Amino acid sequence: MRYSVPPQDPRRFVPTAARPVRAKVRQLDPDTQIQPHSHPWAQVAMAVSGVARITAGQATYLVPGGRAVWIPPGIEHVVSVVEKAELCTLYVHQDDKAPGPGVSAADCAPWRQCRVLEVSPLLRELVLQMDIAMDGTAPVTPTLLARERRLGDLALDELSRAAPVRLGIELPQDRRLRALCEAVLSEPSRHATLQGWAAEAGASERTVARLFRQELGTTFAAWRQQVLLAKALALAARKRPMAHIAAELGYASASAFTAMVRRSVGQPPRRFFNSA
Repeated sequence: MRYSVPPQDPRRFVPTAARPVRAKVRQLDPDTQIQPHSHPWAQVAMAVSGVARITAGQATYLVPGGRAVWIPPGIEHVVSVVEKAELCTLYVHQDDKAPGPGVSAADCAPWRQCRVLEVSPLLRELVLQMDIAMDGTAPVTPTLLARERRLGDLALDELSRAAPVRLGIELPQDRRLRALCEAVLSEPSRHATLQGWAAEAGASERTVARLFRQELGTTFAAWRQQVLLAKALALAARKRPMAHIAAELGYASASAFTAMVRRSVGQPPRRFFNSA
């Protein structure tokens, strides 16, 4: 059963020119979904532990521990908890001249869209320390504000150096196809073929194949493969054995799973997971 909860009162965490980086940490149980929302500031959502799925714009991202999603201002997003998670959030004040986190306007183009980033141990600790310093249990003093500013400046510098990770999965706008894609994301191994998914959705295989080409410019098999790779990366980040990952994704053996990864990315799974 999925539990839908509203976002925490955003007025408590609004970033401003005086306090340009704000942080919060939230513990969330499995099957919790934070309702769709947006705000006029940028956000970095990172998993300290557990796994979350963040849907923003026309893509969805599986975020295990050690990963974060950069969400530019004004983009509606939904957070769904896959596995009990501790989520850290940075809210970043921005202006038109510098829409990236501590980067120059000339280098900010990639930051105008959502992206998945590696979270270094330093960045993780900085966010946790910002939350501890400004958790609302102590009066906001000039000393605390100065500490928040120093931690925030260093967090932005570390964020600007974070390596991007290709974990995004594009989603369609067509409501029928969107529902089918959401079902695949929830349980990608339930059906191995488009025929099975189309039958479950009450549509013909030809119709669904046509919608995939029209909406996403790809085939169902290629799209599902990206889902499987993202799921595998999330499982690998939790140190699951290769045989367990293969079985959970519906493969008869670890060798069959390895063959799929080699075909997809040209590397064996362990090398792909390490590089990703």
